[in-house]
Amino acid sequence: MESDLFTPFTLGPLTLRNRTIRSAAFESMGRDFGPTEQLKQYHLSVARGGIGMTTLAYASINRSGVSFNKQLWLRPEIVPALREITDAIHAEGAAASIQIGHCGNMTHWSTAGCFPVGASTGFNLYSPTFVRGMRRSECEAFARDFGRAVRTAREAGFDTVEVHAGHGYLISQFLSPYTNRRRDEYGGSLANRMRFMRMCLTEVMEEAARSGMAVLVKHNMEDGFKGGIEVPESIEIAREIERLGVHGLVLSAGFVSKAPMAVMRGRIPTKTMSHYMPWSSWPQKIVVNLFGHRMIRQYDFEECFFLEKAKAFRRELKMPLVYVGGLVSREGIERVLGEGFELVQMGRALINDPAFVNKLRAGDRSTRSGCDHRDYCIARMYSVDMQCCHNCQEPIPDKIWRELAKIK
Repeated sequence: MESDLFTPFTLGPLTLRNRTIRSAAFESMGRDFGPTEQLKQYHLSVARGGIGMTTLAYASINRSGVSFNKQLWLRPEIVPALREITDAIHAEGAAASIQIGHCGNMTHWSTAGCFPVGASTGFNLYSPTFVRGMRRSECEAFARDFGRAVRTAREAGFDTVEVHAGHGYLISQFLSPYTNRRRDEYGGSLANRMRFMRMCLTEVMEEAARSGMAVLVKHNMEDGFKGGIEVPESIEIAREIERLGVHGLVLSAGFVSKAPMAVMRGRIPTKTMSHYMPWSSWPQKIVVNLFGHRMIRQYDFEECFFLEKAKAFRRELKMPLVYVGGLVSREGIERVLGEGFELVQMGRALINDPAFVNKLRAGDRSTRSGCDHRDYCIARMYSVDMQCCHNCQEPIPDKIWRELAKIK
């Protein structure tokens, strides 16, 4: 049977040249909340490598949503620099997407410029920081900020926005009973917990319709721990997303502040992570170095690790679904497409080799990525930049290679 992989696909108002998307894996290549030449060159290399669409990650809808200096804050001042990136991507025949969201209780005063806010008041050990629950007026204002972010993205030349509603960031914090302990109309029942998401997506879809943009939503199939969202409730959320007219749903899972490796799978090298953390964060650096292997639940990597759960959503939904999670070979991609998923997203395979899609086209069904899932790229991405250990641009210390060798 002939493959759909290299056939065009129409996503809302946008037609992609093939079924592949570079996932919104955080590049950590920004500076002062704006893009850099390094960020441009990385996405340009992925576009040249044959991708259908490449996604810039983690762009905050407002200042209060940024967690890192290297994260993008989507605002008019950075539109010219973003336009250089989208023009370069388009010149290579690929489409350009940007992920928009808000980090909620995973922000810091030093980056957000204000006391961190989230669905509920409390303390986030992951950051670590105290958090204030959002006021009703802020919920309404933030929803409007999502709409403004779409308009700014269009001015910057993007074809698609991907709304981040998963992984324990702000929208996800409202959806999950683990982080939403509100007693007003935004908390309690699932209908109430979906209210903020519904407000945000309504603003996004209205602005996208005016701008002619496609809209994806990244959604948690499950949070990954007891007391969080599980598949049956998640399917109800997905049905609401479909009802709101979103053009495609990216099916993910995991909660960065509670089950981070449930998102990506694999055994993260914690001593490598602590090595790259700045000494200005010395308490976290020491704790991660000594106890990280106990604090962060580890998972064995397997190809297509989300597929069985994702199939439950395929049975219940008519909208286009984007599969992400452990795609490192042509065989795995064909397996996913054969289950009825319209598009596939990849992250680590394209960090290892930005030209992976072209190699898939030129090869056969045995073609595999060179990524061996030791997750060096993840261990360093929040401190420096996301690079694969096999093609890192600076020397890697021997002690890190020793830890990576144990994981392999």
